[in-house]
Amino acid sequence: MAIHVAAKADIASSTPVPGIDPETFEALRPYLFAIAYRMLGSASDAEDAIQEAYVRLASRPPKDLRSPKAYLSAVVTRLCLDQLAATRVDRQAYRGPWLPEPVPTEDLVPGPEGAMERREEISLACLVLLEHLTPEERATYVLREAFDYPFREIAQMLDKSVPATRQLAHRARARLAGRPRFVASPQDQRRLAERFLAATRRGDMPALTTLLADDVTGWADGGAKARAARRPIRGHDAVARWLVGVHRILYANARATFAEVNGGVGALLWVDAELVTVTVLDVDAERVQTVRSMSNPDKLAYLHRRLSPSHLVAHRLSG
Repeated sequence: MAIHVAAKADIASSTPVPGIDPETFEALRPYLFAIAYRMLGSASDAEDAIQEAYVRLASRPPKDLRSPKAYLSAVVTRLCLDQLAATRVDRQAYRGPWLPEPVPTEDLVPGPEGAMERREEISLACLVLLEHLTPEERATYVLREAFDYPFREIAQMLDKSVPATRQLAHRARARLAGRPRFVASPQDQRRLAERFLAATRRGDMPALTTLLADDVTGWADGGAKARAARRPIRGHDAVARWLVGVHRILYANARATFAEVNGGVGALLWVDAELVTVTVLDVDAERVQTVRSMSNPDKLAYLHRRLSPSHLVAHRLSG
């Protein structure tokens, strides 16, 4: 799927599709993005899937379009299934650890009326685990758990029987059942993130080490475009040395801000007007359990574009 275009501008200027005009489509865009991003773990690929869904609808409109939302959700889901199959080999050959693209939490909230999203379901940790599911298991899990779709509708999207779809959901839940759950309030996450970043930028190893769990793991995703550790770093001493070293060498003059990213607090570092890295922490019991740092510029483009002063609180940190 390679439709890297200004999607909103294209749709706004396109000829209306029978049964759905550009304004209706734009109203559905957040909902469709929330599905596609969970399916793919990539904001740019999710946007491409949404654009392709509209192109297909425009070129081959159904004769009886009763529900644009249901129709487009099905088309987007099928496109995501194709994309997952196509990118599986690419992700296996990815240079260093592969992490999902970070996105603002508000872009992941849309869901059916009355459904309450849990922060952990949109976390980077959960999205990483979804990578271990087959495409059909992932689609079933996302549509059922996050959007409360009936099995009958999911079965129609996947061209499966209802019993087969239920079995996909059962296997997906079983694979994810043992995942660790790090539960901390947004306020506690924010306080710890501020202390974590301040200690890191000061090079205060003792202070930083006390914030890290003994078995903390650090992950860095730079792809082939940014300097980053190519393997996970384990243990509080090794992770602390890694963090302090990276900040001293690469980000000594960076400006720091915070934003809510994937249901957690993201520490963002900027050089001039360029977003150069985003770090998201898994926090439990006042300790950092996992550090995920993303510096691949391709993966930061969406978040950079979506940020505005209202989303950010700047912090001038000494040291």
